[in-house]
Amino acid sequence: MNDSHHSSAPTIGVFDSGFGGLTVLRALIEKMPRANFAFVGDTARLPYGSKSRRTIARYAVQSARFLVEEQNAEFLVIACNTASALALDAIQDAVPVPVLGVIEPGATAARQASKTGDVLVIATDATVLSQAYTAACQAQGLRALEKACPLLVPLVEEGWTDHPVTVEVIDIYLNELRAEAWARGLNPDTLVLGCTHYPLLRPLIGRAVRPGVKVIDSAEATAQIAAQMFNGRASGEISAAEQTEIRCFATDSVEKFERLGSRFLGRQVGKVELLDLGG
Repeated sequence: MNDSHHSSAPTIGVFDSGFGGLTVLRALIEKMPRANFAFVGDTARLPYGSKSRRTIARYAVQSARFLVEEQNAEFLVIACNTASALALDAIQDAVPVPVLGVIEPGATAARQASKTGDVLVIATDATVLSQAYTAACQAQGLRALEKACPLLVPLVEEGWTDHPVTVEVIDIYLNELRAEAWARGLNPDTLVLGCTHYPLLRPLIGRAVRPGVKVIDSAEATAQIAAQMFNGRASGEISAAEQTEIRCFATDSVEKFERLGSRFLGRQVGKVELLDLGG
């Protein structure tokens, strides 16, 4: 882990309840190719959305401590919307390094993109119930309307990222969301992808939105802010000899992680290590 050409490279810890957060890792690698990364997918205990805030915080803190104490991460990215919504404060209190979630960056990017101040958010049930995007958008002076799209995650995991069924499901969800926005007198010009699985559907979603509506990928927005926080320390070109080092850990289903992970990461995830975080 401490090769000579990596000695000055920071290690960034990335955490998710599953492997959707690999889309965030993918964006981080593009923005900060000189960093090393350690990724934890808490696959034994997903989905987090059906758990209590207290339990989610306990699980997330265990992963955060592993990344900081065992992997020497000097910066943490919580690549999980549910954990960002419900456990960010607990994680920040538990570790002595900066912690960045995915929700605030998404809201910030929406503020920069929107001219009308009205924003749509699609996410999972748990994230929508938390109202975290609504609160983050309100803090930016935006009006946000959130919608849960529970069918999209299983469609992505099935690999149906360019399938007629998925196209139809996206159209149904967005039509319902537009109708609700119209009923509330909103004029949305921005759509936030509030789930780490959704970047894999970005081409389909981009075709499904109305002309002029900007699509905000929280993964990209998070990587942008992370890169700024590092002041360019980990950015810049790297040679073939300076491969970005990535270590992936999963608390269960290592084979599934290796199989599906490459789809989310856009490259082979390599050997995934089994991690036991206890109960």
